[in-house]
Amino acid sequence: MLDSLTQFARDAVTTAGYLGILAAMVAENLFPPIPSEVVLPLAGYEVSQGSLTFMGTVAAATLGSLIGALILYALGRYGGRPIIDRYGRVLRITHRDMERAERWFDRWGDWVVLFSRMVPLIRSVVSVPAGVLEMSVLRFTVLTAIGSLLWNLLLVGAGYQLGAHWEQVAALVGELSSVMKVVAVLAVVATAVWLWRRRRPAPASTL
Repeated sequence: MLDSLTQFARDAVTTAGYLGILAAMVAENLFPPIPSEVVLPLAGYEVSQGSLTFMGTVAAATLGSLIGALILYALGRYGGRPIIDRYGRVLRITHRDMERAERWFDRWGDWVVLFSRMVPLIRSVVSVPAGVLEMSVLRFTVLTAIGSLLWNLLLVGAGYQLGAHWEQVAALVGELSSVMKVVAVLAVVATAVWLWRRRRPAPASTL
């Protein structure tokens, strides 16, 4: 199943260009077994061959990511928790995942969405809890777009630089996924502390 989905993503990129990249990234959000670590470096390789432009590729990938994320957000927003009972297996999200996401949102707020978009596996899951918890759709859209743009720039750029060796990116991302999760969590904590310090009232003068 995974091999066939990955082959679909490869065919979409090589035969349908920007539209194929957009479709593959929508599918990557809805069917997490399709790895962006394969789709985007391959697209970067196509850029290096002159078949595509760098900015056009990143734009198509980011738009596809955003569309897929908004579909999942809408499912969570209008389906609520029952959507997890009914389709959790398809969406690859469990009640345990939902409880974990709630703790993240309680502790770090909406910034979880931004940093989760740059972490493998988690990036596809966070949209449903954001919808269930009724996060502002505008804020969700902005943070998802920014996080997706950064992730897409990284992987397309890596594929472009490696050229014919673009497949090494997927292996490297797999090895670094745990590190990336830690970095993302630390970034969220740092942001939360920075925001808290900004909002904290200044100490009264003793003079």
